[in-house]
Amino acid sequence: MRLGFAAAIIVAGLVLRLVPMGLPHPLVKWGGSLLWAAMVYWLVAALMPRARVAVAASVAGTIAGLVELSRLYHSPGLDAFRLTRAGILLLGRVFSPWHFPVYGAAIAVAAGVDWALLRGSERRR
Repeated sequence: MRLGFAAAIIVAGLVLRLVPMGLPHPLVKWGGSLLWAAMVYWLVAALMPRARVAVAASVAGTIAGLVELSRLYHSPGLDAFRLTRAGILLLGRVFSPWHFPVYGAAIAVAAGVDWALLRGSERRR
């Protein structure tokens, strides 16, 4: 289930960023950031199936924060990768402190959905 959510978010993010739909730039930029952070949560949760939702959310938030902070570090190889399509989608190019609350909100929503789904599946047992 969690990998399915991650896959769906990856597809949605690629469509949002790569398919010209005439959407306003802020929607594409921040929507992509929201989807990226939610994808990080679902991948972490899938890799840590026995972890509590709060732990998975904390790990996802740490990963997202470290990736954002990594944008402050520059080396020729890393900067060259950041200019590729994969580098832009995976790491981004420019540091922005605004990403921290955006990532936090996206991870909180994804974790809330995960918690509700887990709680619902426990009730059905």
